[in-house]
Amino acid sequence: MSNKVRVGVATVIVRDGHILLGERMGSHGANTWATPGGHLELGESIEQCARREAFEETGLVVEKVTKIGFTNDIFENEQKHYVTLFVLGECDDGEPKVTEPDKCKQWKWCALDALPSPLFLPLVNLIKENPSLGINFNGGAFADHKVNHKNGS
Repeated sequence: MSNKVRVGVATVIVRDGHILLGERMGSHGANTWATPGGHLELGESIEQCARREAFEETGLVVEKVTKIGFTNDIFENEQKHYVTLFVLGECDDGEPKVTEPDKCKQWKWCALDALPSPLFLPLVNLIKENPSLGINFNGGAFADHKVNHKNGS
């Protein structure tokens, strides 16, 4: 495993009872569903990173950012360790576009009670650790979720 712990920022965008999720490609967590997000750059605030990553990945402009939690994520198969900082991003209009086709296959608005499977490990950990967020694994997404990773907490 790498001797570095990396910091990721994930932007949860919810609209009309649906969360924006993208199907990851070409990196750790490939073929899982995740929120927009990426690496925190040196000197960048969490809010700046959330807005930048959401825009770079979806073309959406996030207006307001609220910090909602963090997860400790160990990707055993990929030998990576991340601390992921989650924010709620408000974005009133516009539809997401696949602007980085080498990183994301598609974006979908998913009902909070019927999430696709499998989910990206940090999102799984956020949902498990924060049931008050109102995001759950109903509709079989959690039962079908198989992961070869562990939560490092």
